[in-house]
Amino acid sequence: MKDMANLQGRVTLHGEYGDARNGVAIIWVGEAQLRVLFSDGGGWDHVSVSTLHRCPTWAEMCAVKRLFFAPEDVVVQYHPRESEYRNCHPYCLHLWRCQYATFPTPDPFMVAP
Repeated sequence: MKDMANLQGRVTLHGEYGDARNGVAIIWVGEAQLRVLFSDGGGWDHVSVSTLHRCPTWAEMCAVKRLFFAPEDVVVQYHPRESEYRNCHPYCLHLWRCQYATFPTPDPFMVAP
């Protein structure tokens, strides 16, 4: 995850501001106000993205990925096992990047011509 110490829109949570890779922000992507929580604990970089009345769009999630991660970082949105599923907010999506292993990806020709 990039150093987010100077991210515009940072806010406090429970009186705490966080640090360069852990915190909360309200950012704008076009006309959309996104609430973002970001952290780097447990071997994972994690960014959760939500709005008040709908799920973030693909374009909004791509903008958040560009803001928080390097262009060549592989970042994923998981669909966990149903037995491990958790939902604390109906309009929240998550970006994850493993810090200790390279995530495998399919050959680009398998994704699109």
